[in-house]
Amino acid sequence: MATVNGSPKIDPDALVDAWLARLDSSLASGDASAAANLFEESTSFWRDLIAFTWNIVTVEGRSQIHAMLQSTLESVAPKGWVRNGTASYSADSGVIEAWIKFETRDAVCTGHLRLMATTSLCRTLLTAMEGLRDFPENKGRTRPNGVTHGVIRHRASWLDGRKEEERTLGSTVQPYCVIVGGGQAGIGLAARLRQLGVPCIVVEKNPRPGDSWRNRYKSLCLHDPVWYDHLPYLPFPENWPIFAPKDKMGDWLEAYTKIMEINYWTSSECLGARLDPQSGEWEVKILRDGSKEVTLRPKQLILATGMSGFPNVPRIPGQEEFVGGLHHSSKHPGGEAYKGKRAVILGSNNSAHDIAADLWENGAAEVTMIQRSSSHVVRSESLFRFLTQEIYSESAVESGITTDKADMIFASLPYKIMGDAQRCNSDAIRAHDKDFYAALTNTGFMLDFGDDDSGLFMKYLRRGSGYYIDVGASQLLIDGEIKLRSGVTIASLKPSSVVLSDGTEIAADVVVLATGYGSMNQWAAKLISQEVADRVGKCWGLGSNTRKDPGPWEGELRNMWKPTAQEGLWFHGGNLHQARHYSLYLALQLKARMEGIATPVYGMPKVHHLS
Repeated sequence: MATVNGSPKIDPDALVDAWLARLDSSLASGDASAAANLFEESTSFWRDLIAFTWNIVTVEGRSQIHAMLQSTLESVAPKGWVRNGTASYSADSGVIEAWIKFETRDAVCTGHLRLMATTSLCRTLLTAMEGLRDFPENKGRTRPNGVTHGVIRHRASWLDGRKEEERTLGSTVQPYCVIVGGGQAGIGLAARLRQLGVPCIVVEKNPRPGDSWRNRYKSLCLHDPVWYDHLPYLPFPENWPIFAPKDKMGDWLEAYTKIMEINYWTSSECLGARLDPQSGEWEVKILRDGSKEVTLRPKQLILATGMSGFPNVPRIPGQEEFVGGLHHSSKHPGGEAYKGKRAVILGSNNSAHDIAADLWENGAAEVTMIQRSSSHVVRSESLFRFLTQEIYSESAVESGITTDKADMIFASLPYKIMGDAQRCNSDAIRAHDKDFYAALTNTGFMLDFGDDDSGLFMKYLRRGSGYYIDVGASQLLIDGEIKLRSGVTIASLKPSSVVLSDGTEIAADVVVLATGYGSMNQWAAKLISQEVADRVGKCWGLGSNTRKDPGPWEGELRNMWKPTAQEGLWFHGGNLHQARHYSLYLALQLKARMEGIATPVYGMPKVHHLS
């Protein structure tokens, strides 16, 4: 090896090419041991997004990599591993990074590789299915022509075709998929399925697409920046606000369903579903327009009801005697209705802060937040500066990092080691905003930075709660405009007051229960059966053995975007970034099954937690 000033000269492209050649040769010969030996023994990770496993799986260390390859190589038949672009090298970390591409028996695939320069062993490998070779998406070079040129008697127009599809799908023609829930997750997946030619119906109880946003309190805005929130195929325009107001977001979703030609049943409620074991079809009962009951018979049923699941609504002693308003945060109509009223909010995370600020802005006489346990708070400006700006921002776009590439960069870091990277960011935020945090804790606010100080995103992955992205409410707490009672809860209600667990009594005209949500599998219990809900188990969480995320370690989010223990039942959701990115892999799994492609699933985890 050549040297520069006595140190080895690193040629990242050559090292990546050599490593890929050895991997290609080992896999082609079916030698799982030789392939596994190209990875660090105990500190390596292979994250697979359905390319090898028809699952979303991370295997850790040589022994797990070896086991995965032994199980999957024959059916996958991977080949053609090559570098895709120029590799990079960091002298500080000694890590070489490169984008790669390869093929399997059924698919074209992409990936990302991290090699240790000194050993030429792999630290992390991401493999992801990009598309099914024989069933490409109808986009780019395979986009539809839109018209048959020539003179054709009794020609059917595009509109005629759309009307015929809407008339027959769900009546004389059965959809292959039914998606319950028509929010951003459901319509994004439906758009993917349409481009793959998978007949699909989205069932939504609201009268219009986007109503799930319109119906929330007036001041609600997205807390994530626009570059993080694009939908599949149709990014927001360049003049879209960085933080989208809820009604603007609702209108965008409604326009999206029309532009993407999604078969979207509004004012339709799913009454229940059962799987017919003889036909392998679901019988899904739908109440359309509040009066007509329809039975759909899809092969695949997707619950896109939001990763938060059912509202957690505690029963409070004395609530029948309370003469004021009492509702869960999901039902909060907006602060306008409570001008001059005394409001108490139980909870201290995102919804609690947003609703407290909404009530204050609308002239509530008094707003009191009841904080039962500690919460993490991060200022929106700091979140953008330290956590998302590098790959989701205007500057990232200008440097050539597309949304798809940003999603893949993020996906390339296994969850097991993501906490270390997030901890560095969290420490930087903590130092940058030390005065803000000091002022906040001086109010009595119980602040945390996660069980291991890894901050917001790991809390989100582990439990989906426990944090607030500050867009102004924290300053109201600091200034005393919003009152705070911490370390207590509501013990009971009286006709016009709440009694706290320390015996304190607070006058109240309205109580908002910002008490969070349960697991998505509660929707399976409601719509299918408790038996099925228990069979699939809890949705969300990594098994990190931190608060509200019990072990054992899973390495991936439970039951999300991948096969569950109930054949033909899937869960889809997450934030806009996750719903966009992982909708591709869910859609490809569904398309493969529709076309009869063999999809042997590797790495189905045991069910340890039911809710």
